[in-house]
Amino acid sequence: MANDPAGSGAPFDPMGAFRQMRDAYLDVWAKTMVDTVNTEAYAKATGSMLDAYLAVSSPFREAVEKAMLQVLQQLSMPSRAEVIGLAERFTNVEMRLDDMDAKLDRIDGGLSKPTTATRRPAAPGPRSGRRKRTK
Repeated sequence: MANDPAGSGAPFDPMGAFRQMRDAYLDVWAKTMVDTVNTEAYAKATGSMLDAYLAVSSPFREAVEKAMLQVLQQLSMPSRAEVIGLAERFTNVEMRLDDMDAKLDRIDGGLSKPTTATRRPAAPGPRSGRRKRTK
């Protein structure tokens, strides 16, 4: 073949050496990063940067929340706190309705059961049976 100077039967790939070099470089870089990220010093450094970011961004976050509340009020829309309050109230109402439903089921079950009280046997004599009505 004209494309195969080595005679191995595979076509010549001019970029093959670069791909192998790239793959080796990425493997070394990945191993180095894993070793670096898994150290205690990296965890402490990341933690301190996160703490600093949160401390700096807190005033901005509060300002955005206040501005959002004002915008929602002007648009006559509920805030997050108001929606949460409504959800809690609806949950409370739902729980009370469930309790009332359970009580009504117990009452209905008690009323629909046949009475199991036994009647006393009638005493012998003129008073047994129904009382006669007198005019």
